Amino acid sequence: MNNRILLSTPHMSGNERKYIDEAFESNWIAPLGHNVDTFEKQIAEYSNVRGASATVSGTAAIHLALAVLDVKKGDKVFVSSFTFIASASPVLYLGAEPVFIDSEPDTWNMSPEALLKALKEAQASKTLPKAIVVVNLYGQSAQMDELNAIARTFNVPIVEDAAESLGSTYKNKKSGTLGKLGIFSFNGNKIITSSGGGALVSDDEDLLAKATFLSTQAKDEAPYYQHSQLGYNYRMSNILAGIGRAQLEVLDDRVKRRREVFDTYMNHLGELPGVVFMPELTETTSNRWLTTLTIDLRLYTIDPIEIIKRMEASNIETRMLWKPLHLQPLFKQAVFYKNPQYSQSVSESLFKTGLCLPSGTNMTEYDQHRVISELKTILASSRKRKHVFIWNKQLGTRAKLEHKVN
Repeated sequence: MNNRILLSTPHMSGNERKYIDEAFESNWIAPLGHNVDTFEKQIAEYSNVRGASATVSGTAAIHLALAVLDVKKGDKVFVSSFTFIASASPVLYLGAEPVFIDSEPDTWNMSPEALLKALKEAQASKTLPKAIVVVNLYGQSAQMDELNAIARTFNVPIVEDAAESLGSTYKNKKSGTLGKLGIFSFNGNKIITSSGGGALVSDDEDLLAKATFLSTQAKDEAPYYQHSQLGYNYRMSNILAGIGRAQLEVLDDRVKRRREVFDTYMNHLGELPGVVFMPELTETTSNRWLTTLTIDLRLYTIDPIEIIKRMEASNIETRMLWKPLHLQPLFKQAVFYKNPQYSQSVSESLFKTGLCLPSGTNMTEYDQHRVISELKTILASSRKRKHVFIWNKQLGTRAKLEHKVN
């Protein structure tokens, strides 16, 4: 009755063994084979783009995207600050310098205003970035029309980090297809998984061909092993691609289920004082990879760290929102552009007040209500009480009333 409830676990369709067995029966278990070719074709068809290149991870896909955009040592790359470190690590792999851009409240993603400010200053100092990595957090698309318009003005390509947003849409377009290049992740905790893995997608077939070339150690066309440039061992295996094929078949069902999980949380927790769920921008559909919320800490004697500890005591995994990259020790020297509309950093505020709830598509209704009940109990016991003074006309004195904040 008190089983462990994890944040987001793999959910197999039952068809994975079919494609894995095909790989074994054909003896194609290397980073080549029918599953890889088919998986890439199906990803491209699902995303409505011209091509895809399957990789060992989403991080590898970002690395390849930046490499084919000619990011080199000493270059700058603008990156969303409010994200997992994998969005920025490849910048360091290439010897380039990340510049971090703050979030905005409507999507929690990169602020167009902060990006514009950063690009104007970079243009003035003749240090425009080679690329901009825009992240779609927790399944919610960034404001891509505004960001693309700004990026085009300065002729800087966008890499859309859709690691968390496969299956989401922005104005009827698939997430991951709104930049020059897009990337997906099939890590074990994502909405679908190939155990590990990722993919690079684009309408630019020349860039994709170059990325695939680099992902297989950059072997030149020759009757022997010849290498004229640095490559990487980033090609997805035929076995993992088989898992991915089966998972892709149920992607739409997984999105539907994640959204149902979100709706249940919203219906039971949305009316609690100070609890605000991650917004969904007009004309977008989030896959709701993780259900996330913020808590107005002025109303409670508790913060997300303590909530996580108390949930853990009930064998329930919850997690804080991403710690902004400009606050990470690894990037302590990096430049950060705050959203100019707000006195405080939006990403820092989200980090301090935010929480991720268990959101797996294979979570039972009973387990979800365990999460809801436990969180309600914790918040109810942590409501602040404040003293409110009212004027008593009859007595001509102030009478002190104590009540819970409404």
